[in-house]
Amino acid sequence: MLDTNLKNQLKGYLANVTHPIEIIASVDDSEKSRELQSLLNDIAEQSDKITLRESDDPTARKPSFALNRVGSDMGVAFAGLPMGHEFTSLVLALLQVGGHPSKADPEVLEQVRNLPGEYIFETYISLTCQNCPDVVQALNLMAVLNPRIRHVMIDGALFQDEVNERQIMAVPTVYLNGQVFGQGRMTLEEIVAKLDTGSAEREAAKINEKAPFDVLVVGGGPAGSAAAIYAARKGIRTGVVAERFGGQVLDTMSIENFISVKETEGPKLAMALEQHVKEYDVDVMNLQRAAGVARNGDFVEVTMQSGAVLKSKSVILATGARWREMNVPGEKEYRTKGVAYCPHCDGPLFKGKRVAVIGGGNSGVEAAIDLAGIVSHVTLLEFDNKLRADAVLQSKLRSLPNVTIITEALSTEVLGDGNKVTGLTYTNRTTGENHKVELEGIFVQIGLLPNTDWLKGSEVELSNRGEIVVGAHGNTSMEGVFAAGDCTIVPYKQIIIAMGEGAKASLGAFDYLIRSSAPKV
Repeated sequence: MLDTNLKNQLKGYLANVTHPIEIIASVDDSEKSRELQSLLNDIAEQSDKITLRESDDPTARKPSFALNRVGSDMGVAFAGLPMGHEFTSLVLALLQVGGHPSKADPEVLEQVRNLPGEYIFETYISLTCQNCPDVVQALNLMAVLNPRIRHVMIDGALFQDEVNERQIMAVPTVYLNGQVFGQGRMTLEEIVAKLDTGSAEREAAKINEKAPFDVLVVGGGPAGSAAAIYAARKGIRTGVVAERFGGQVLDTMSIENFISVKETEGPKLAMALEQHVKEYDVDVMNLQRAAGVARNGDFVEVTMQSGAVLKSKSVILATGARWREMNVPGEKEYRTKGVAYCPHCDGPLFKGKRVAVIGGGNSGVEAAIDLAGIVSHVTLLEFDNKLRADAVLQSKLRSLPNVTIITEALSTEVLGDGNKVTGLTYTNRTTGENHKVELEGIFVQIGLLPNTDWLKGSEVELSNRGEIVVGAHGNTSMEGVFAAGDCTIVPYKQIIIAMGEGAKASLGAFDYLIRSSAPKV
């Protein structure tokens, strides 16, 4: 199952195991079970601290396996073959079950150990989802730390009956004690915060006690990370407050145009950004959403949704952007019930089904190409009279036999039966005729919206598209407030541009601090 190179790498990792591990496999005579047995045999051969046996539990999912530290009762399990993005989850689980310590925040680890009650988590994933491993790894770690927590990763493509029965149309989808707990990417901190209801108030109190910063960066994506690093290198008191560190990069599958890096994935880049920021003396405050900004005397005050208030001599706004919605009836009602925004994550759940892609730019055409290899048919709808994607992508799309391209299409409504999507309607912009397309999934790929709703009504000037108006140095209309990245009017929403703008805004803020503190003559 594993090639020689991967076996050698795994053997090196497993050298860190300090406690004996038992793998308990639940298999039948299916091809996938044989593949799982091969995988588990390969793993067991790489360490004398790992033993493998078959389960005698007739109710267990097949194929699946559990990991346990000999002499303990740990609730870590995988239903399916954790390959692809989930192979890292498997390796980490082996290490942690085997006694290798986690590098997570010690305070958060202690929170997990002290959680009261019984928790049975089930996470439905797809092996192509780049957000799923974060959730799986967090819940696996929690199951290792707390004997009252149990977790199983379930490959939705392999257990289609469960996916259909529970009407799961987005991954990751997490169930807790039989009820939906959450969907989409969640960090360990986010999961613990949802379970430990008093943590938000405690964190808000800690934030309120912080001394004023010289530079406070709002946002933890590429622009915010670059701004924080450039500020910290000046030796000034720097803080970063972010709803989720990494921003939209976390939702980006493939990055191929980042200069000097031939190819990478969004979550990997996000992790590298966070590690780079933390090499400096930067106060990082995660899971905090900004709600307002105002000038108050010598300081700019940023109010959090939690009610906490941070003060700083200068502020850099780098809140990024989010997927643009169609804003038609039915879209919100059927989000995660057939309406999706990440074809890489959710595509495998629509295997053999009919789907639509909304948008004929590069993102839309790439999504249609990827989905065509999974689903039975793709209908691509573009508002303009022609596709806007690169010629090479259009050529590839038109060569696919199970794709229909419709231009001049104004999407008007998402249709459903109350539980899931059943179709959509659109109007031909030339003829005015209304049409209906019967399908099971809709992937929206129509660009970005800046995350600036919280700035409306403030002194920070916004364009008619909601983007922050900035000057040549990243300065905004509010004194001491700068901005960078996808939330601004700067054209071409690219990672490398956002980083450069973040650095520029940070230098602009530092220049402002020097000039504002200089004695007046």
